[in-house]
Amino acid sequence: MFQILTKYRVAITVALGLTLIELFVELIQPYFISRIIDDGIVAKNLETIWFWGGMLLLCTIVAFTAGIVNSFYSSHVSQSFGFDIREKLFEKVQSLSMDAYNRFLPSSLITRMTNDVSQLQNTVFMALRIMLRAPLILIGGVVMAFVVKASLAVYLLFSVPLLTIFLIWILKRASVLFGLVQKKLDGVNGVMQENLVGIRLVRAFVRGRSEEARFNQASEQLASGTKGVLRLTETTVPFILFVMNLGIIAVLWFGSKQIQAGDTTVGEIVAIINYAMRMTAALSIMSWIITGYSRARASADRINEVLHTEIDSVENMTVEKRAISDQSEYIAEPFIAAHGEANNGIAARLTFESVSYRYPEVQEDALTQISFNAEPGARIAIMGATGSGKTTLFQLIPRLIECTEGTIRIDGEDISKMSRSQLRKQIGYVPQESRLFSGTIRENIGWGKENATMEEIIEAGTHAQIHSMIDNLPERYESVLGQRGINLSGGQRQRLAIARALVRKPRLLLLDDSTSALDVRTEANLLVALKAYQSTLLIITQKISTTLTADCILLLEDGRLIASGTHEQLILNSPLYQRIYQSQFGKEANNHAESAN
Repeated sequence: MFQILTKYRVAITVALGLTLIELFVELIQPYFISRIIDDGIVAKNLETIWFWGGMLLLCTIVAFTAGIVNSFYSSHVSQSFGFDIREKLFEKVQSLSMDAYNRFLPSSLITRMTNDVSQLQNTVFMALRIMLRAPLILIGGVVMAFVVKASLAVYLLFSVPLLTIFLIWILKRASVLFGLVQKKLDGVNGVMQENLVGIRLVRAFVRGRSEEARFNQASEQLASGTKGVLRLTETTVPFILFVMNLGIIAVLWFGSKQIQAGDTTVGEIVAIINYAMRMTAALSIMSWIITGYSRARASADRINEVLHTEIDSVENMTVEKRAISDQSEYIAEPFIAAHGEANNGIAARLTFESVSYRYPEVQEDALTQISFNAEPGARIAIMGATGSGKTTLFQLIPRLIECTEGTIRIDGEDISKMSRSQLRKQIGYVPQESRLFSGTIRENIGWGKENATMEEIIEAGTHAQIHSMIDNLPERYESVLGQRGINLSGGQRQRLAIARALVRKPRLLLLDDSTSALDVRTEANLLVALKAYQSTLLIITQKISTTLTADCILLLEDGRLIASGTHEQLILNSPLYQRIYQSQFGKEANNHAESAN
């Protein structure tokens, strides 16, 4: 945090300098008042009253000006600091591997980038505007009281250590409690996010009342926690006032006796009482500062938790490679793509060498010893039951997660030695859920390639089999999508997501079950259109109709590659593939099997 603030050291220095000016004025004013009383009013010297009154007015104008300028610089630093923190947080989140990202709930990350950053912003402003003044007024008030009259100031001195110890205890206790409050705020945001994202499902299942109850429960926990910590912090002001008022009573009591004895003056007592009042106000402000600082401390810990999260990047560590026996794994035989030569090596060669992956804090591998080779321009279909590891395999390729064993190569180069940016620029990735962004259709397709031309966007839309639909819209490619593409069908969203991947003309195209909502004809037209791209295609699918045109089919089961080959090879040799074929084609499958035999 302090490293970020150092770039604003000039503005911080100015703000703190102006704070010291305000502090000096605040501490000197009671002394001036004592001189007006003793040397002016009591002595009936009008000239003295005008002189010290003028000095008092001049100091007030100086303090007023310093305060305005201080507020400007304090606001500049705090807002700039908040901007920098949010930027660093967002940049960090973008750089995290999926394993690291999954340690945080999305609702928690949103809270950290909004509410927690706001707490820090407010604390920085408070620090530059008043946080320094409060303790210095407390110290300066004691010193000036002793300068005016030590025999009376001693009654104020006894209260300061007691109140300091009390405030330190409050600070430590409140920091812990505010950390718990921020976690409960995460819970409220989490319930809100889930409900708003799944609002259609909530209404379809008539679960509105139960969702309200769930939200109310989370909200009540937040309210209860907040009230508890505020009750604690609110005890500070009454306690401070009680102790300081005892000191003031003592000053008045013993001061009146000294006046009668001729050992002190009315002006000196007024000055000391004035310093006592300012010390009381400073202590009250410090209690408010402690509340804000406690919240900021909890927020800073939460922000640092994200900023200090390791990226889990293989770029920065050596992955231990384990020798694997040929008998312990099934290796798909290399093959030559039918259209590999036509791409002249522009399409990528993808190789998996004994690749395994295990999710954090899970005992068993999600993928075990996966090995296969996809030549440039090949079309690879990947099949398997839910949970067999298909999506996990896809996420390893752009290094959304890092393999725990083995090596993945593109054109013979270990992808762990590539920068993520270099690697991902070669890949077009369409995940299972077709996520679209707020904006126009043109912006959503062009999102896949920076500075994509309109011709490239139309070409991608045409090959993704979505152009005719777009062309019939009143605004065509400038049509604005609803939030998350809510005004489109599932198939339309899938085709837009595919167009977004195609616009970058990737060397490696990954389609994660992203044709599931397409009818057979549209999917067939899409697969034909993809031949125009110099890309190696990997497609996760549950449709036999999709695998028919594949150069190779990979069958996964429980994270293991159990078979590979063409449709004709697997229909003869793989019981699993035969069962899949049987389930989709019924009697036709039996006839096909009999004719094959």
